[in-house]
Amino acid sequence: MAKYLLLKHYRGAPAPVNDVPMDQWTPEEISAHVQYMSDFAARLEKSGELVDSQALSPEGTFVQYGGEGRPPVTDGPFAETKDLIAGWMIIDVDSYERAVELAGELSAAPGAGGRPIHEWLELRPFYSAQPTTVECPWK
Repeated sequence: MAKYLLLKHYRGAPAPVNDVPMDQWTPEEISAHVQYMSDFAARLEKSGELVDSQALSPEGTFVQYGGEGRPPVTDGPFAETKDLIAGWMIIDVDSYERAVELAGELSAAPGAGGRPIHEWLELRPFYSAQPTTVECPWK
């Protein structure tokens, strides 16, 4: 089994087909979306493929070490994770193909008008072992 992280983005990914921001959805549309997510997670929990999942609140702060004897530094001129990441799910599946299949299904969560969002989800594998060397990604 291999673990994968599925990241749901507020922004930063290509625009989904049903690109109506959630703050413009009706309460019923939000409820339908949340129910779809809950049902999806429950099904994966039953099959033993769900490790964990969480929605993230929009509040958050970047924190950085401020230096010896100085307080931590917060925030900065960069886009913050709270602006980008809406939530995550960790799955433990038999193959990459199964992870892609589940990500595709999760992408079909309903949005505005009850139509599937077709949102882009980021699928990232966990290291199965600590890497022994670090390679420069642009070489």
